Amino acid sequence: MPRFTDRLKHAWNAFNGRDHPPNTYGTVGYGLRPDRIKMRVGNERSIVTSVYNRIALDVASMEIHHVRTDEEGFYLETIRSGLNDCLSIEANKDQSGRAFIQDVVMSICDEGCVAVVPVDTSIDPKKSTSYDIRSMRVGKILEWRPDHVYIRLYNDQTGRKEEIWMPKSAVAIVENPLYAVMNEPNSTMQRLIHKLNLLDSVDEAANSDKMNLIIQLPYTVRTDIQKQRAEERRKAIEMQLVGSRYGIAYADATEKITQLGHPIENNLLGQIEYLTKMLYSQLGITEEIFSGAADEKQMLNYYSRTIEPFMEAIVGEFRRKFLTKTARTQGQDIMYFRDPFKLVGLSELSTSAESLIKMRVITANEFRGSALGMKPSDDPNADSLSNPNVDVANPGAPEDDEGVLEVPPEGPEEEQAQPTIEM
Repeated sequence: MPRFTDRLKHAWNAFNGRDHPPNTYGTVGYGLRPDRIKMRVGNERSIVTSVYNRIALDVASMEIHHVRTDEEGFYLETIRSGLNDCLSIEANKDQSGRAFIQDVVMSICDEGCVAVVPVDTSIDPKKSTSYDIRSMRVGKILEWRPDHVYIRLYNDQTGRKEEIWMPKSAVAIVENPLYAVMNEPNSTMQRLIHKLNLLDSVDEAANSDKMNLIIQLPYTVRTDIQKQRAEERRKAIEMQLVGSRYGIAYADATEKITQLGHPIENNLLGQIEYLTKMLYSQLGITEEIFSGAADEKQMLNYYSRTIEPFMEAIVGEFRRKFLTKTARTQGQDIMYFRDPFKLVGLSELSTSAESLIKMRVITANEFRGSALGMKPSDDPNADSLSNPNVDVANPGAPEDDEGVLEVPPEGPEEEQAQPTIEM
């Protein structure tokens, strides 16, 4: 085990030792969290932010762990490492593991492609690939080079967002798997955002302080003198409305005032409804998912078409960049897990428990912990893969291949062969 002085000697931070270190002016204070993701202009004013947030919440609800697998690739145990702590407990001093994954997904949906930077590591990633990650953050990619990327990243030491160059081999570059639907300039999501922004501008114009009045004067306004008189009359009526407590003005008996009640109608709302339905179908999302009324088939389709691609993109890139080839050869891997009983009702839960335990898929204690959130039982049989119905009937009897007990007949064999009949 390395000594404490050795760990301090080899410890590395992404913001230290740069070619152009920033000027040090001390720390700064903010009214809002400076590291929080800020949507691009237009996105925060539309309803698509709720779609981003729904996807990010569901992706973050799945657990990601640094694990060890067997030769067949099946899970054996969870490795206690700095990477596992970042993914499950604390990613940095400002975010927990779940908040960090939510930040990753929100940034992916908004930007299309983001960089996950290991900020604090045990060894400089530029010098060695065998290092332990102690903190991670999400950064925005500003410039691409063949082997490096220019990233805007929050520095928790100075409280500012700063730009740094990082090699592609040391950062996880996660791209939106639904980029063609959400981030392309002519994609369904971008068209919907544009239409929603247009609708907002029309609503603002309709709800502004303008009166939208037309004044018909009793004389023509063809000459300059008549136009000047008309302008003076318009300003007079305007001053009466503005200066009056209740917005009342007077007009001459020969003048006629017409008020425009509504702006010119458009078909924006119909286009928005059409684009929204198209977007939901392309993302595998339904209105019932947002309202919480989705059935099991709708949720299964949503998780398989929408959530799973995001998880595979994140976990696959983490596995590729943060695990060396030697580590993967030794059976190390990064896996995600989803609780299969989270969406199961209480009536179906008992049936599922009986079937899974009877078929020796899970033990009783595993079901108590994962599905019910209860502490393990002290019964030794609760940790064994066994059928309680068969074992209770005859614990010491052997079991054949079909799971049926072979109970030996009672009494001598001769009496069984020649039973006596009493008349």
